[in-house]
Amino acid sequence: MVPRRSGAAKPDSRPLRRAATGTGAWEAGLTNTLSPGDKVVAFRYGQFSHLWIDQAQRLGLNVTVLEEEWGNGANCDRLRATLEADKAKEIKAVMIVHNETTTGVTSDIGKARATLDGLKHPALLMVDGVSSIGACDFRMDEWKVDVAMTGSQKAMSLPTGLGVVCVSPKALAATKTAKLPRVFFSFDDMIKFNDIGNFPYTPSIPLLYGLRESLDMLKEEGIDECIARHARFAEGTRRAVKAWGLELLCKDPRWNSNSLTVIKVPAGIDSSLLVRTAYAKYNLSIGLGLSEVQGKVFRIGHIGDLNEVSLLGALAGTEMALIDVGVKIQAGAGVGAAVKYFQETSKVIKTRAI
Repeated sequence: MVPRRSGAAKPDSRPLRRAATGTGAWEAGLTNTLSPGDKVVAFRYGQFSHLWIDQAQRLGLNVTVLEEEWGNGANCDRLRATLEADKAKEIKAVMIVHNETTTGVTSDIGKARATLDGLKHPALLMVDGVSSIGACDFRMDEWKVDVAMTGSQKAMSLPTGLGVVCVSPKALAATKTAKLPRVFFSFDDMIKFNDIGNFPYTPSIPLLYGLRESLDMLKEEGIDECIARHARFAEGTRRAVKAWGLELLCKDPRWNSNSLTVIKVPAGIDSSLLVRTAYAKYNLSIGLGLSEVQGKVFRIGHIGDLNEVSLLGALAGTEMALIDVGVKIQAGAGVGAAVKYFQETSKVIKTRAI
């Protein structure tokens, strides 16, 4: 499930594919490794980190919530302080949404692992990689992530409906003592049937064939090249935003996301109207602002199987819609900035020598 970096050793972690969305992958990770009342730590800095926390609480876990301003990433100094205060090492897991889709922020998972290791804390490191794995740098084994989750609908470029969980040997060992109830999401059932080439329930065969093709495409491109492509698309989009004179929601460039860019609208502009205008006039789907940032931001996704030309079309449609709703920008400014950057940084496709 989690592609290895070039030259990396064969991983010890085990992938498990389930007919579910990322929410089901969350539940599988929690219920297979934890028990009622277990203490966990989670950052909240967007709608999806909020929903994962809500799920953990409703499952009966004791969640310490580290609140961050929406637009920030995981503050590892706060994580260190929380773990240092846990003298009895009672915290069983740390939950981090790697790429928060609400805000366009990617947190530093390597730093979180270094924080745990520096304190010799045994807590499991659980990472929501739904909108990061395959688009952002993600090192399951190097960062010693214990449970990683992703979904078919993001970087894998498939329809929604397949949740993928990858677990470390440490997390698999935790299943032996975990007491949260699980049936459909049981790792034990999945492993038992996977080992004989089967599933414990009716699988989504079309999505599994699609996943096989998606992984083949990813291997053909190369994981390093794929991450670099997403980084280029993100930078080109940010240059367009700058040329429009608008601001990112992400507070610090170190947290900029490869997967999507979240942009503030000027005072007096409703971003929901912008999204409706883009769809109604230009058949363009851009993301709404969610929850606390509803009406204040819009989101441009640049994840999965796309190229410069398709992204430039999205930027052009966004630019027209911005003008339509009264944002004072020069027509062609953002698209022109992105065109210049992409033209200067694009290379001949490996299989298409000129």
